[in-house]
This record gives sequence, structure tokens and C-alpha cells, in this order.
Amino acid sequence: MDPLALEPPACVADEGWCSTIYDWTHNDWLAASSHWLIAKPITILLIVIGALIFRAIARRLIDRLTRATGGRVPTVLRPLRERAPQALGQLLSERRAQRAQTIGSVFKSIVSFIVFGLAFMMILGELGVNLGPILASAGIVGVAIGFGAQNLVKDFLSGVFMMLEDQYGVGDVVDTGEAIGTVEAVGLRITTLRDVNGTVWYVRNGEILRVGNSSQGFAVAVVDVPIGFGADVGQATEILQRVTTEATEDSPMSDDVIEPAEVLGVERVTAAEGITMRVTVKVRPGRQWSVQRSLRARVMDAFEDAGIRGPVARGFPPSEP
Repeated sequence: MDPLALEPPACVADEGWCSTIYDWTHNDWLAASSHWLIAKPITILLIVIGALIFRAIARRLIDRLTRATGGRVPTVLRPLRERAPQALGQLLSERRAQRAQTIGSVFKSIVSFIVFGLAFMMILGELGVNLGPILASAGIVGVAIGFGAQNLVKDFLSGVFMMLEDQYGVGDVVDTGEAIGTVEAVGLRITTLRDVNGTVWYVRNGEILRVGNSSQGFAVAVVDVPIGFGADVGQATEILQRVTTEATEDSPMSDDVIEPAEVLGVERVTAAEGITMRVTVKVRPGRQWSVQRSLRARVMDAFEDAGIRGPVARGFPPSEP
């Protein structure tokens, strides 16, 4: 018998899995292959377990940062600017929660992509795969996908910046150019609006070039009241001042008014509309339309009682006093 056949593999001299397996089994093939059969699978398993643990810890931390407890602002939103008025109450809490939840979802996706991407590259390295050509190919594929899905990427990035800057949120009345209505849902790709007719509009974030928000900080209720050419402008101004002062000091309108009403006087004079008087009131955001309707009704009643008529439409005789 050849004495060389009984010699153990050369790796037995090195302390490690080869020596351990040879001591357990006295099998040359198992000892020589222990690096691939045991060492690498265990290393790969540890990489996967480590990635899962790190991802779970990161997601738990993100949940804690984006959770709103006791009506407090979520931790992740404290460094960011918040444009929503405090007067929105419960609606503001829901808006904060949705904003924090969306930002948290983005962070979770980024963490998962980075962690699993690094784990995948480490596993390929353990298997002896040359990562250079793979990284080059991945870069080319990424560029191709970026060109093909540039609209999707544009919508996503616009949604992220919109969330971070708090341009608008659920419950705001906005004008996006494409549609005007109340925001019902805000996503990273789509913003959902419902207009005054009840129609739901789905607007892509990447297509929004400008946003007019009627629900941030404060709003201004503008009331234009037309009167006839024969009316006494001074008397009309005094009535406007008295009626608006009384109306804005009475509940429930006083709850929406931020500053006293300002009578601007004559706004314009036209042949069709006569003399137009204007009053402005600074009110809570989103309440300008309700205040306008209530204030206009009171002013028209006061003008009627004082005998101040509106402009006469062409083709129709003036009404009897």
C-alpha cells in the first residue's frame, strides 16, 4: 500500500475546520472540503442573520422616531419646518401622523435596500465572485432603468421633498394647476384631491409645478358688495363698518376671525356692476368661504334696510322702493 495515501491533507496542519473535521471523521475529502461545506455556509448564514438583526433594529428605531404619542410631534418631524397652523387641532395630529408615517416608510425602504445590498455583496465575496464586472454591469443597468423610469423617479423625489418641506397635507385646500380641491391623501407618487363637485383627482407629484395652499397660516375673506350709482357711498361705508364689526364680534363667526374686519371702500366702478365695495377679514385657514357667505348676507340685509339698492341690470326697470 502506498504510504502517501494514508497521509492526511496538507490543511490538517493548520488549525481550523479542516483539522477539526479530520479529527472527527478521518476522511480526507471531507477535511479538504470543509472550507466550502462548513466554513463558508456558516459565514454566509451569519451575514444573513446579522443583516436581518440590523434591519429589524433600524426599523424599530424608525418606528420609535415616527410614532406620535400623547399628541406630541413625532421626533423625526421636530427638526423639519411645519407650515400647518396649530388651530387645525385633530386634523393637524392626523396630518403629522401621516407625514411621519410616509417619511418613516421612505427611511425603512432605504435601510432595507442598503442592508440587503451590502449583505448580498458580502455573500458574493465569500463565494469568490469577482465583484468588479458585476458592479459595472449594475451601473449600466441602473442608468438604463433610470432613463426608462425617469417619470416614476421624478414623482418619487418630488413626493419626498414635498413631505420634508410640508408644502401641503391632508385637509388642506390647494390649487395644483391641474385641479383645485381638498387634499384627501398624500403619497410619494400621487396626491389625491376632491373638488367642490365631489370629483376625485389623482395628481402625479412630478407634474405639480406650483401649489397654491389656502390652508396655511391664515386666510383672507374678501367680500365684494355692489351698489347702484345713486347710492350714498359714505353711508354705505358706515353700514359696512358697523355690520362687519358686529358680525365678527359675534359667535360663531368670531371663533374664525383673527383680526378685525377692514373696510377698503370703493374697489371698482363699472357700467355693468355699478359701484363695488370691498371688505376684507383675516380668518383661520379654510374658513374664508364660510365667513364670506355669512358676512355678505348680513351686509346685503343691512343695505336693504337702509334703502341702498344694487346696480340695475340692463334691460330691466328699477324695482319700486
